Amino acid sequence: MNFDIENFAALRSYLKRQGHIRLKESLSLEKLEGGVSNRTVHIRWPDGRAWVLKQALPKLRVEADWFSNPGRIRVEARALQWLNHALPQGSTPAFILADSANNLFAMEAVPEPHENWKRLLLAGHVVPDHFAQSAALLAAIHRRSTETAAQMRETFAETTHFESLRLQPYYIYSARQVPEAAPFLCALATDTLQHKICLVHGDFSPKNILIRNGKLVLLDHEVMHFGEPAFDLGFVFAHFLSKAHHVHEKRAEIAAGAVLFWHVYQDQIAPLPWSTALETRAVRHTLACLLARVAGKSPLEYLSTTEKDRQRNVVLPLMAKHPATMAALITQFTHDVEAHAKN
Repeated sequence: MNFDIENFAALRSYLKRQGHIRLKESLSLEKLEGGVSNRTVHIRWPDGRAWVLKQALPKLRVEADWFSNPGRIRVEARALQWLNHALPQGSTPAFILADSANNLFAMEAVPEPHENWKRLLLAGHVVPDHFAQSAALLAAIHRRSTETAAQMRETFAETTHFESLRLQPYYIYSARQVPEAAPFLCALATDTLQHKICLVHGDFSPKNILIRNGKLVLLDHEVMHFGEPAFDLGFVFAHFLSKAHHVHEKRAEIAAGAVLFWHVYQDQIAPLPWSTALETRAVRHTLACLLARVAGKSPLEYLSTTEKDRQRNVVLPLMAKHPATMAALITQFTHDVEAHAKN
């Protein structure tokens, strides 16, 4: 059996068969926009209970052909259950149920009111504590999974979803689009799969963070796997720096937030044996993701054509000779963006 949860008649029928709707009980159903890899529906019961139901798509909703096994929904369900126990209460929505036959799972909806961190940053609302909190969340995932590495290595050994949703559409596709970056990107993609260090979220970004009552709630865990923590850092720093590029009037504040993120994260993972060798790899992943978000299969929709060209032109020389530290990369990238914008 398989059905489309965005077909509300079919969804109501499914929920009745599963015993989640009582006789004559009415539901409020709303399709949630924004994601490209899943169908997502918000369900609200008359008694105030609310779920978010997610169903993985085999073909992502982007312009380029992009396919991924919908069985990845099982990874997200497993990841959310682990995160519910590993992170402070409320840091992730509570897991409710999974249905592998229909490639879906349900979690509690984050109560209103809340705001999306990406939207806040793009609107120029920059709060240093949000950077500090998000750094602590990512550090906790990396640290807690290192502490139970033997179990995590086995439970989250699968990397094919990460490869189909991240390495192939970001690094390998970008290498084909920008041949001068191909040696850097292809070598990094190969190197990434050699590092099996801790749990990697794989989609850690402001888009997947809600802010409720000043606290951060992390969403979307479908590519979590045991691997290279530097990818998480590169992924999120590319988001920070792309927003610093775009929101020019808040560039210095967003850059300062990124530096704060790095310091908080670094302090919290400092006792771990792999922490000292991480920074250079994180710099390389940041550069790769910065290019991928303008040349890969999932370009950032808020960057104009001019900004995409500028970001590419800034990143390519940095790949040839990149800074040794994250702070230096943040300073160099923002400086170069401003210099190119004046020309």
